[in-house]
Amino acid sequence: MSTPFINTPAPLAALAQGWAGRDWLAIDTEFVRVDTYHARLCLIQVGDGSQSVCVDPLAIKDLSPLLSVLAQPQTTKVLHSASQDYEIFVQLTGAAPSPLFDTQIAATLLGYGDQIGYAGLIEKLCGVTLDKSLSRTDWARRPLSEAELAYAAADVKYLAEIYPRLREELVQTGRLAWLEEDCARLCDPARYHTAPEDAWQRLKGLARMPAREQQIAAALTAWREVEAQERNRPRKWILDDDPVYRLAERKPQTLAQLEALKVLPPKTLERHGERLLALVAQGMATPAKVLATDDQLAPEQKARLKALQARLADIAAGLKLPPTFIAPRADMLALLLQGDQAQVPLLQGWRRQVAGEELLKL
Repeated sequence: MSTPFINTPAPLAALAQGWAGRDWLAIDTEFVRVDTYHARLCLIQVGDGSQSVCVDPLAIKDLSPLLSVLAQPQTTKVLHSASQDYEIFVQLTGAAPSPLFDTQIAATLLGYGDQIGYAGLIEKLCGVTLDKSLSRTDWARRPLSEAELAYAAADVKYLAEIYPRLREELVQTGRLAWLEEDCARLCDPARYHTAPEDAWQRLKGLARMPAREQQIAAALTAWREVEAQERNRPRKWILDDDPVYRLAERKPQTLAQLEALKVLPPKTLERHGERLLALVAQGMATPAKVLATDDQLAPEQKARLKALQARLADIAAGLKLPPTFIAPRADMLALLLQGDQAQVPLLQGWRRQVAGEELLKL
């Protein structure tokens, strides 16, 4: 039986009318992100428990019938590891479809594995080994073969199968509200936007640089982020990380000095050289303030962090959860340094109840 491939508006509108008001729909997407800043949406798979279809967003320019269904608050959207899919939906509509049921989060809460992949979860729950040989398909290519469409549709077919089981298990364990809380956090559109002024946070080695150089790097990455977004090109096509570090360290003031660094492709130097010098000057003029620290702890702080992590491990073992799922190291460090003022999930909702309060006291 061939996989329904929806590439004209009328069938999509008819399907959307049938999906309207459903309790849940299984959703997946296929996209490419090779030469663009934003992911290019190439396929949307929808499963309702009776059939699984592939919708072609490259052919159908008006996806509003489907997007309207996904926006309905009475319809739970079932996805596995939803972040990348939701980045696309926020890009399309400015909103993240809610409510969400993320089967990867559900699997972790139920002890099936921390950040388990979709194929691994289906094998555990359904005893089916999914063929992943087509995972590197160029989803922007047309036509797609029947094998490729069947491969894509299988994702929502099995999502529809495991969703009722996972939900019932969460109800039985009293953890459905935990999942709903975590999924609500994923439905915040702000998660999927990188503000230019925060782009410096992507730099891995910034903490090793003095405050002045950090300010220059921040000015350069803010400009790079704006350029990448406006031109829809990968950040590193605009300016790679290595030139950011070198410009911040050497602080060139003239085009000759900039060229002498030999860190920029000729076209980048020609097109953006003057702008880059202006950004270096801007960073030089900005008050020197440390943006990133290497979080070096005093011996007493290291001992306290170790004690906190040991207690968290005990709590997590009792709950049969990975400790890092309750609180990654960054959250524990924030707790140590900021106490009750730390703005981390550990001190919110169910995590605060099962671990945060006790760790605060400790």
